Amino acid sequence: MILGSEEEVMTNKRSIFSKIYIDIPLLFLISIGVFSLSSCENDLREVNKIENIQQEEAVDISKDVKIILSDSAVVKAQLTGPEMRVYHDTTGNKNSNYEFQKGIQIIFYDAEGKESQRIRSDYGKQRVLDGITEFKKNVVVNMSDGSIIKTEELYYDEKKKIYYNDVPISFEFKDARGNLLATSFTSDTEFRNINGQNMTGFYIPSGNSQLPSFGN
Repeated sequence: MILGSEEEVMTNKRSIFSKIYIDIPLLFLISIGVFSLSSCENDLREVNKIENIQQEEAVDISKDVKIILSDSAVVKAQLTGPEMRVYHDTTGNKNSNYEFQKGIQIIFYDAEGKESQRIRSDYGKQRVLDGITEFKKNVVVNMSDGSIIKTEELYYDEKKKIYYNDVPISFEFKDARGNLLATSFTSDTEFRNINGQNMTGFYIPSGNSQLPSFGN
């Protein structure tokens, strides 16, 4: 899915490049209403460096990116990153990839506008053709209730609507109700139905809940 006809593009500061493509697929199946992109001033050396990269790799580079994802004027999420690269090169299967080499953070909001989930990592990439979003290096997921997920790799499959990984992952539950470790896992988008492989640790159920879950 890509941006529709109702989207608006706003630039709060001068963009390094005028050719910024806005056909960004929906991240995490959220309808996009507003795409805002801001870039800070860079010195001439930095600009020349970026332009050389653009020519060599067929890539558009934007600095200090801020993307607001909304549905019917209701903000659903906010994506930020110090740098975003949009590839248009067909070599190496890079075409239509969106890469955040210097880190990425996505904050999700509930229907009342309150933060429900936050994901941040030192590296991020969306493989548009595959419908996969990658988070790598120091990946941390913070839930609104204080629960925390930590791992080195986290993937989101837009088609299957699941998170998953194949490396060790830890779960720290709110109110010291549990700490779990797993060698890999799969989960729904709200981390309410977590399936961990080779899971160890402890969990104290709350109320009628017998299975660990995140969120409210």
